[in-house]
Amino acid sequence: MSFFKGGQGADQIQQLSDYIDRSNHIVAVTGAGISVAGGGMTYWQMSLSNRRAGVMPRFGDSGSYKSFLPTYLDNMFSYQPSFAHYALADLEKEGRLTGIITTNVDCMHTIAGSRNVAEIQGSLQVNCCSECGRHYDSYEIWKQDELPLCESCGGEILPWPLYSHVGLWDEDVNKAQNWISNADLILVIGTQGNYGGVYWNYRNRDAAIVQINPGRTGFDHAAALNIREESDAVFQKLQERLGRND
Repeated sequence: MSFFKGGQGADQIQQLSDYIDRSNHIVAVTGAGISVAGGGMTYWQMSLSNRRAGVMPRFGDSGSYKSFLPTYLDNMFSYQPSFAHYALADLEKEGRLTGIITTNVDCMHTIAGSRNVAEIQGSLQVNCCSECGRHYDSYEIWKQDELPLCESCGGEILPWPLYSHVGLWDEDVNKAQNWISNADLILVIGTQGNYGGVYWNYRNRDAAIVQINPGRTGFDHAAALNIREESDAVFQKLQERLGRND
């Protein structure tokens, strides 16, 4: 049985199922909430933790880099994608989800199997040599105990959020603008802000908006449906409603 078809009742889970069932160009907008549900920390939580511990990385200093690993990188690879990450990947495989727009840097959508992900602030799979600019676009380079160095010039490789001081990754911003301008349903999951001029103002104004977030956000007024629950709980209930057994 397909994950995203069928169901009974007129509650919010049924409404979500109905929105999905009648949509062909769905775009998901995700933030830290979808990863926190899977056991992770936000980038800013990790930054605060390291600042308090006095171990913010100084690149070029291998000792500082090793202090950076346990809080930043080990955390990102010590937990798995959440149930919601996998649900979105499943929706993409069914040909209903055009893409995911995210401010998360933890690569969890990619690890869960999603292929069309616009990481508008870059991520740990967008990495650049600080000297020659060569790209190393895979999160796998961070799974080591030493600071990765450029094969071309020996320069320090930095993840895009650090290299750009949390700047925008233009390639993925362009993807986000294109996807959301053609969306007929926008699922807003675990994020607080809409980054207006970056992508949100480009949205198809006829698209339905469903928000999944336990707290109030700037999306409340725009959403046709606000589901005040954690994303994992919502997608688990959706699975139960639809009787998915695999």
